[in-house]
Amino acid sequence: MESLTQALKVVPLNHYILLSAIIFSIGVIGVLIRRNAIVVFMSVELMLNAVNLLLTVFSVYSNDPNGQVFVFFIMALAAAEIAIGLAIIVMIHRNTNSIDVDILNRLKW
Repeated sequence: MESLTQALKVVPLNHYILLSAIIFSIGVIGVLIRRNAIVVFMSVELMLNAVNLLLTVFSVYSNDPNGQVFVFFIMALAAAEIAIGLAIIVMIHRNTNSIDVDILNRLKW
């Protein structure tokens, strides 16, 4: 376990922050631009994974395991989100024969 933390510390912290910011930005762009519900959920997962990466790296660099424990809670939340989200997508597809987010306005009436 000690060799793993040493291997993570070889890469500078700025590189992890930059990678996480890029991944998070791709997720935000995917949520804002795409209209497909599955792509929106995948983009949200990208954003959660970027946060998980930062929490893990900061936890390793500060020698505090609290960040890594918090990552497990975020992963459990993400799994529950996807299960409920896919169930909602299946119900929307049954009602409208499409998974386009713009069609959801018709469900109000």
